[in-house]
Amino acid sequence: MSENLNLNLKICNEHAKCPKYAYVGDAGFDLCSVDETELAPGERQMIHCGFSIAIPEGYCGLVIPRSGLAAKHGITVVNAPGLIDSGYRGEICVILLNTDKSKSLKINIGDRIAQMVISPYAKVDFSIVDELDNTDRAEGRLGSSGIK
Repeated sequence: MSENLNLNLKICNEHAKCPKYAYVGDAGFDLCSVDETELAPGERQMIHCGFSIAIPEGYCGLVIPRSGLAAKHGITVVNAPGLIDSGYRGEICVILLNTDKSKSLKINIGDRIAQMVISPYAKVDFSIVDELDNTDRAEGRLGSSGIK
């Protein structure tokens, strides 16, 4: 089990909720809407969460869809995973897309619309070389491993 990371959070909307985990052991915490809107079939909208956070250097926030919204209503995050860099201090927003072909989805203030995972990342330095090491896959492209 890893140590908890303490993040500073600033509320910037009266309807904002402090993010929380639904269950012990969850990797992602819920992001809730401070907007009341309707997502028509095929429509995308930026939904505000009403808070900003200070993610420390060496970490990022990854905004991902909620599986229940995806399965039941066809709602996804357009740029999944949405990347929140450590230097960003603006309001957290989620770009939702309704992939359902016939049904709209009403989003109410306080609805859980997505989740965020805080993840460490590695900074890299690049070395230009003439050849790369060989692997079993080599230059095999999409589908190169087959389906069976």
